[in-house]
Amino acid sequence: MSFWDALTGRKPSSSSSASPQSSDTFADSAPSTTFQSPSAPSFSSPSASDMDMSSFLKDTTLPDPSALHPLAGLNQSTLDYLSLEESALSDLPGSQSALPSRGWSDDLCYGTGVTYLTALTMGGTWGLVEGLNRSPASAPPKLRLNSVLNSVTRRGPFLGNSAGVVALVYNGFNSTLGYYRGKHDAANSIVAGALSGMLFKSTRGFKPMAISAGIVASVAGAWAVSTNTL
Repeated sequence: MSFWDALTGRKPSSSSSASPQSSDTFADSAPSTTFQSPSAPSFSSPSASDMDMSSFLKDTTLPDPSALHPLAGLNQSTLDYLSLEESALSDLPGSQSALPSRGWSDDLCYGTGVTYLTALTMGGTWGLVEGLNRSPASAPPKLRLNSVLNSVTRRGPFLGNSAGVVALVYNGFNSTLGYYRGKHDAANSIVAGALSGMLFKSTRGFKPMAISAGIVASVAGAWAVSTNTL
């Protein structure tokens, strides 16, 4: 109640007296929200020990790369290694020539292969010349090419296969004779060549056998003498 109301005897109105109460009630019932200013994140400066990479690697447990190998778990002290003596040459007398031998298998593989390729090249050259001579010069290029291909494929494989078979048998006889005689010389090569030639033409009769034996023995003897001389 104000001073003027007390002086005049006027009663205060209910609306004016209720409004402060309602306002106070609303103020009491209203939820209070408090706002706090976000605090800035704190960053600590790294020390010298944290920036040291070597200390980081020492502290961290890393796997051993050698343990990832498939053979890492094997015991190396108990392993049996296959030792190949590539430089071990034959110790038979006469084997140390211009083309040293490491054994019968070496002669069998290299001798047969070289003989086959040489005869194949010679047969192909023979077929090339034969095909060019058979076709006339006025023939179309396709006909001449067909004649050359037919002659090359006929003469080359025939001579190469024949020489390869003879060389295979020759190396077998030569190695056997060297084993039982205890040395490699020109006599072994000549006898092995004669036997190989005879066996190669054994189904044609005596005369073809003698001719083939003489040719192969001559070639084998010349080869043995040349390699021993050089």
